[in-house]
Amino acid sequence: MSKANGIRYESLRPAQILVVIAYLIIAFIYLSWRPTVFNPEAPIFSVLLYVAELYGFFTALLHLVMTWRLAERDMPDAPPGLSVDVFVTSLNEPVSLVRHTLLAAIGMDYPHKVWLLDDGNRPEMAQLAAELGCSYHARGDNEFAKAGNLNAGLAQSRADFVAVFDADHAPARRFLIETLGYFNDPKVSFVQTPQDFFNLDSYQHRKNKQTTVWTEQSLFFRVIQRGKDYWNAAFFCGSCAVLRRSSLDTIGGFATGTVTEDLHTSLKLHKAGFASVYHPHSLAFGIAPASIVPFIKQRIRWGQGAMQIWRREGILFSRGLTFAQRLNYLASMSTYFDGWQKGFFYLAPIIVLTTGLSPISSFSEGFLIRFIPYIVLTFFMYEEISRGYGRSLMIEQYNFARFWAFAWATLAAFRGKLKFNVTSKEVTGSSYRRFVMPQFLIMVLSIAAVPIGLTMYAYFGKLPLDSLIANTIWAVINGGLALLMLLFTRASSQSRRHEYRFPIPLPAQLHFPNGTTTYGTVDDISSSGFRLYAQLPDDVRSGTEVDGELYLPSGPLPIRANIAATIRAQSQRPDEPGYIKAIGCVFDWKSATERDRLDLFLYGSDLQWHVQSLTERSRTPLQFLSDLFSGKPAPNVAKRQWTTVLYRDNPEETVGKQVGLLSRDLLLTFSPLAAGIHEVTTITRTGLEQIQVQTDAETVYDSPVAPIFGHVLPQQAEKPARVDTSPSTRPTLAGSGGLAGQAGMIRRG
Repeated sequence: MSKANGIRYESLRPAQILVVIAYLIIAFIYLSWRPTVFNPEAPIFSVLLYVAELYGFFTALLHLVMTWRLAERDMPDAPPGLSVDVFVTSLNEPVSLVRHTLLAAIGMDYPHKVWLLDDGNRPEMAQLAAELGCSYHARGDNEFAKAGNLNAGLAQSRADFVAVFDADHAPARRFLIETLGYFNDPKVSFVQTPQDFFNLDSYQHRKNKQTTVWTEQSLFFRVIQRGKDYWNAAFFCGSCAVLRRSSLDTIGGFATGTVTEDLHTSLKLHKAGFASVYHPHSLAFGIAPASIVPFIKQRIRWGQGAMQIWRREGILFSRGLTFAQRLNYLASMSTYFDGWQKGFFYLAPIIVLTTGLSPISSFSEGFLIRFIPYIVLTFFMYEEISRGYGRSLMIEQYNFARFWAFAWATLAAFRGKLKFNVTSKEVTGSSYRRFVMPQFLIMVLSIAAVPIGLTMYAYFGKLPLDSLIANTIWAVINGGLALLMLLFTRASSQSRRHEYRFPIPLPAQLHFPNGTTTYGTVDDISSSGFRLYAQLPDDVRSGTEVDGELYLPSGPLPIRANIAATIRAQSQRPDEPGYIKAIGCVFDWKSATERDRLDLFLYGSDLQWHVQSLTERSRTPLQFLSDLFSGKPAPNVAKRQWTTVLYRDNPEETVGKQVGLLSRDLLLTFSPLAAGIHEVTTITRTGLEQIQVQTDAETVYDSPVAPIFGHVLPQQAEKPARVDTSPSTRPTLAGSGGLAGQAGMIRRG
């Protein structure tokens, strides 16, 4: 870590700096030499390709400026006595979604007042606000869209600070505690936090079979915004932020006249000389676009807004901005011109293979010894400055998905007033085909161009062999990227649950109509339903009504549910069905209060990331090479599997009464537990098994309702010691056999 301009920062490591220097040298050599291989028979084609390459180098330089140094901030304590209003903006979102956000907003630490700003002017929203005790405001019109809605809220508010959340972004309890301290600096006009998302099955999320979950916006929120923050150029993203009221008053409130009020407001605040802060810790969680349809519509709006701002405010010659701020805003707004560059790169090999005209006169050895190092170092440089959040292959697939949307959005620079469209927060079955038609055509044309090129070479002699080989490879790569993107788009557009299921493990107890009681582990849950692994009666059937308790950190939650599905294990004998290892259930809530308790626990935290050891970050090429040459095995973190356990809080007890969860490397409890050796009891299909586990340092995971305590297991548990099976010392077990899923079943004697 280093410090400059009063801000600590994370810089590139020496090896990464060498990669950047090598890239710049090779790029200069290649790009200065490239005009020597222009094809005189296709001058326009040659120049256009070269311009596209120069544009790529230009954006790489801007990317270097933004990411060379990443701000490292010390979080100041929030001072007491600040007046804070929380604005939750809504237009047409469902009541259930807004309810989640309001519950989380109400539950934030630090005194505040919550406002529901309803631009839909709906009676059900007014009723919701009254039920939850929030202030409510609705307008008679929707002038200036979201910006107008926020300004209408400012007119009602008397607070010194306003926190802004979209209708789907549920904040964590510590949101205000962690952000308000930065306003001790009177120059700070807003504090932005990452816009994170809880639905890890969205269109912009990619998961592998282990624990890596990467999102299309990882690079922006984990790296780029921190880099912008170093230059006092981080921008307000429209949600998950706190703003100083007096700063907003100075610029006339939230900026109007464009469809991206967030970026526009940031620019006006920076031009007025105010400072901004990016707090890089995720403190609010919303819904990412579920399919390509809202994903593309959202990117079009962002691009159109950027063009409107560019036209209205200017960037490079805008008064009030520092030179570094101008470069940062230029980088953010010029990125939408990538669509034209990518589109040209996708079409170029098709044109060459079908017409015989090449923009490069010769793919000779001289070309290859310059081009190949340039491409390889471009990849290395990008991955290294992205600090493990780059994922070039994934990024190229998303570039393919959005290239035409970016290109279309840039035309807004020549258009008048545009309509503000809210990104859909619901899982819908709307057709996606027209949104992927350009990509499909490129895939088909790329595939068809290859045999045409072979014909041009073999029968007409219009295509040199080196050009045929190079452009065939290029077309195949483009076609492959298009195919991967289309397959993912199709899979993500298939029907799915209406409500996201959180992979958060919870202990549960169910009572069946026949009098048996099952202890099990829930690992897939929403306020609509859940999946429970347990030792289950053989006669359990769909439609059976069960009741019981779900163990939350805040205490047991009474539940009632209907079994919707049974899940059987694979049978060892083909003529016999496997045992029932799990059931899928639908909640039947007795009251909204009980459902709210579960919703408050699930939304507004990143608990699923912690308990499942998920990460967005992957190893960079230099880290991979270091592991390879040093013989160090690469980290291989497998997905955690959980077992419900009982642990003792009284040495006199044979079986503990406290309920927790155990995985291969972590013990979760709902109360503190000192480091050391502890006896825990697992409930298996063969009986109670008591094992000793050694716990290491305790980690506190903050949930919206109460903390959860994680205890690392540095060593494997000792061989399980079977508990005395006499009836006087324990409840009797129902059934026999091995462990069913991750839990077991007890029948009260």
